[in-house]
Amino acid sequence: MNSLEPRLVRIRVYPIKSLDPAEVQQTSIGPSGALQHDRAWALYSVDGRWVNAKRTAAMHLIRAAYAPDLSRVTLTVPSDRRAMFSAELDFPADTERAAEWFCAYFEQQIGVRYSADGFSGDTLASGPTIVSTASLEAVARWFALDAEEVRLRFRANLEIDGVPAFWEDHLFAGDPRSTVRFRIGDVNFEGSNPCARCPVPARDAHTGADFVGFQKRFSEMRRAELPAWSPEERFDHFYRLSTNTRVPPTEQGKVLRLGDVLRLS
Repeated sequence: MNSLEPRLVRIRVYPIKSLDPAEVQQTSIGPSGALQHDRAWALYSVDGRWVNAKRTAAMHLIRAAYAPDLSRVTLTVPSDRRAMFSAELDFPADTERAAEWFCAYFEQQIGVRYSADGFSGDTLASGPTIVSTASLEAVARWFALDAEEVRLRFRANLEIDGVPAFWEDHLFAGDPRSTVRFRIGDVNFEGSNPCARCPVPARDAHTGADFVGFQKRFSEMRRAELPAWSPEERFDHFYRLSTNTRVPPTEQGKVLRLGDVLRLS
């Protein structure tokens, strides 16, 4: 393990929860420990529940393209479905116009909320999720998919290379009360737990079509190929991929850059 030099090779933020990523060369740590602009917009229905890809497969059909500085977003849907549905919006200020667009698309009342803290699905470990390139390639092999499709399905923030598959399991401890401390570049992290997955990875990232039996096969293969270094006691089930993190408040504003080295403390 000491001879390995994990490096940060991909940074992805998801400015609108459940929609496409924006790939950036560098980013800073926001006030909650999440990456700046990650999950900054979230959609809500009239009953106050999130409208996301877990509940609403039609989310998969929406494409979001961002300006390089993330100051604008263009929303579209496939031309063979609703050609008139497109909008260019200021991000993150234009929540009212965004809500109008989503109301028209979903044909129901939709609210769009903004939070500088981001809308994390894990309130105890709201830092960026980390996965290795080799892990994505292993999952791609299990399902005869390409690695980019797997990236889009599992939606990790930070990708490291230079390590074997599932090396990121080093970044959480066997004891759930403990964390693993590490640094990427100048930023300190605490690895928390293996990320439990939802129904989204079983679906085609662009169409929402289900891969029948995905969760069962994934769990079987994850268990069969669990490395010796993985704390098996943290796997109450094996439908888990990537590591959830916490970021201490002292790290707010620090910058992550492509090429930064990951070092265990």
